[in-house]
Amino acid sequence: MEEEKQEGDFRTYKERNWLSYTQRSDFSIYALLAVSLLLSTIFLIVAVSKAVALSSEWTELYAELPKKMVGHDFDLFPCDPNTRQWEYFDGKCYFFSLEKTSWTEARAQCEKRASQLVTIETMAEQNFLQTRTRNERYWIGLTDRIIEGHWQWLDGRDEQTGFTFWKRGEPNDDHLGEDCAHIWNYGEWNDVYCTYPCYYICEKPLRDMRPHQQG
Repeated sequence: MEEEKQEGDFRTYKERNWLSYTQRSDFSIYALLAVSLLLSTIFLIVAVSKAVALSSEWTELYAELPKKMVGHDFDLFPCDPNTRQWEYFDGKCYFFSLEKTSWTEARAQCEKRASQLVTIETMAEQNFLQTRTRNERYWIGLTDRIIEGHWQWLDGRDEQTGFTFWKRGEPNDDHLGEDCAHIWNYGEWNDVYCTYPCYYICEKPLRDMRPHQQG
């Protein structure tokens, strides 16, 4: 009888200890979950704050980037960063047309671009132009329309007193009325009638086209 009572007391003790252990384990689990949830919430808040701050910094950076890039664009394309038809060489900007037209219309088109048909002054300039024209016909600003046989550039300079690069035997006024000059094969100059359809080259001095910065 005594033994049965002891076994019952021991069983009751074990059940109480197990219940107490289970309760403590449940509490520990809930506590860990609560701490984990708190840490996750804090981490999320910090991450969102960082993301907002970073987004604001990137927004400011992208707002400033176009202003900074403008200067670099003009370093790479000093004549006009918005078009590749204007090219820079030795202090001047040159426009190479994509369409053919008469000499008179070519002159007018250059004037619309605040420029004039090209005047070629040196061998270096000649070399630059002939590498761009690639044996195509391009009008230049040289004509004898005012006085037959007296070739002048549009800026008033006499062709005979400066640099020339006529093809051998030119100018010859072969068909009569060949009063305008163009660059032809190997960049050599040739006279032809002024209504002949050719590409054209405009030129103008390089000007500071950078936008004014407000201080």
